[in-house]
Amino acid sequence: MFYFLTLSKSLDIHPKHFGSKLREVIREKLIAETEGTCTGKYGYVVAVTKVDDIGRGRIRQDQSGYATFEVSYGCIVCRPYKGEVLDAVVTSVNKMGFFAQAGPLQLFVTQHLIPDEFEFDTSDDNSWISMDQTTRIQGGTHVRIRIVGIKYDPSEVFCIATMKEDYLGVIGSEAA
Repeated sequence: MFYFLTLSKSLDIHPKHFGSKLREVIREKLIAETEGTCTGKYGYVVAVTKVDDIGRGRIRQDQSGYATFEVSYGCIVCRPYKGEVLDAVVTSVNKMGFFAQAGPLQLFVTQHLIPDEFEFDTSDDNSWISMDQTTRIQGGTHVRIRIVGIKYDPSEVFCIATMKEDYLGVIGSEAA
């Protein structure tokens, strides 16, 4: 799920920053533009850990005075894979299933991938409750799920997960 990668990015720097603190400005701009973003190819960039090489800047030809720097950097990315087992926290519940959050990933567990012993209950608040009334899936519940499908978009990762296998299911709640 978490990987260390070396990536590169082109950054345009305003001429007012040319000087003794140029490296610091480039590092800050790199962190601001990359941390928390998602690419379909690499997943979510969780943290920039180091700046390897800034390279030589090239003055742009559009008369603006900006310089473009090709920056090579190391970062930690979150990229899920099919079959991965995750612990997640349920964020919302509806009759079609529930959404859960595992780090930066949002996962959906459809009603068909929730064990048959659970049924949707609208009496209190929307939740899935076991037939013996001992286990409830609602906002804040901690669940263990397995990813069964992933769709990569240019700016987001969508995951479908299941609880309908051995060793998966409810593992607690925030209140507990």
